[in-house]
Amino acid sequence: MLDQEFERIGKRLFLEGLVGANFGNMSVRAEGGFYITKTGAYLDSCGMPVYVPHTGDVPREASSEYRVHRAVYRATEHQAIVHAHPVHAVAASLDHDLVRPVDSEGGMLCPEIPVVTGSPGTNEIAENVAGALQAGHIVIVRGHGTFAAGRTLDEAYIYTSIAEYACRILFLSGRLRGVL
Repeated sequence: MLDQEFERIGKRLFLEGLVGANFGNMSVRAEGGFYITKTGAYLDSCGMPVYVPHTGDVPREASSEYRVHRAVYRATEHQAIVHAHPVHAVAASLDHDLVRPVDSEGGMLCPEIPVVTGSPGTNEIAENVAGALQAGHIVIVRGHGTFAAGRTLDEAYIYTSIAEYACRILFLSGRLRGVL
């Protein structure tokens, strides 16, 4: 069941501190569109996601970040997206345009994490995130959060977790304030 998969991943995001309160959203590609969490939903108990077509009207209850998800699905082959607000990744985005993980997993699985700009819910953020995810699985929006994409919600969650862990290591090692 789709709602159970969303809730399972939402709980992992919440327990790991990658989202707080009703921040963030998730989606999975479907025939002719995608399913996305509802606006204002708590990801650890988000209920049944809303169907959004690739073109045309968007249901009012769809997440306000539907533009990003729509743009990513149009521009890439990714099948699932997780948008989170991991604090170390957000902090890293304030001073850097690119994050280069130094830990082994981060360096191996996402050796460069681009940082893009754009206000939440706008076409600008949608275009910038979609452009970055054409060449990878994770991007940080300056001062806002991460968007991770993959074949499944699990894979998108893993990239979200890897990015936050990598940024935490950079902070703890004192490397984040210098040149990355």
